[in-house]
Amino acid sequence: MPLISPDDGYLTVFNLFETDTPALQDDVLDAMRDIIDHADYPGWISSTLHAGVDTPGTANYIQWRSAADLQARYEGRKFQQKTVPLFHRLARTVRLLKTEVAFTQHHPSLGDAVEISPKRDDHTVLIVLDTEPENQKELLETLAKPDEWIKTVPGYRSHTYFRGLDGTFVVNYAQWDSKELYDAFHTLPEEQRPADVRAGRLRARELVTKRQANTYRVVHTRSAGD
Repeated sequence: MPLISPDDGYLTVFNLFETDTPALQDDVLDAMRDIIDHADYPGWISSTLHAGVDTPGTANYIQWRSAADLQARYEGRKFQQKTVPLFHRLARTVRLLKTEVAFTQHHPSLGDAVEISPKRDDHTVLIVLDTEPENQKELLETLAKPDEWIKTVPGYRSHTYFRGLDGTFVVNYAQWDSKELYDAFHTLPEEQRPADVRAGRLRARELVTKRQANTYRVVHTRSAGD
């Protein structure tokens, strides 16, 4: 089972696909499952597939040993001539985001680590925050810090911030008990949030140039050696 930890040193890749219809989402999921189930690439650690909930789309959370291993995969003939054209045909947009874990926090009830697995019932929220390269460091410092208040919010399980390696974005990957509880948190009036949280959210909005968000459920995972 994949675990999220800033200590493992893995390169984390988010493959995000937006599709026009749920049927096309299913087609992408089928294609991704086949790739995951036959994955045998040097340096590949794990892949965890997510199905879109709020809007059609998929997210593949992939852990690699290094950027060099990933690049070897991307340069492969099959990937270039078959995989890339297939997904561009099925999906309206495709983003391949290379990241590293910058900060993670979880509710004490979850134990020692953040786990992602189809055996769990997480309502997963994934948000990509685009920013100018000169602002990425401040954006991370604003958002990626301990937050004791959110541990008291009903339904909160975990949240992790990832640093985009090209310097142009930050990813927030969060787990909640349910869509209803996350939506209640997301729409909570600003005046009901602590002052330091409000200040951080305000500054983050000033630093972000574009926001891409969707919610997901984990549907499939496989790790090297399974």
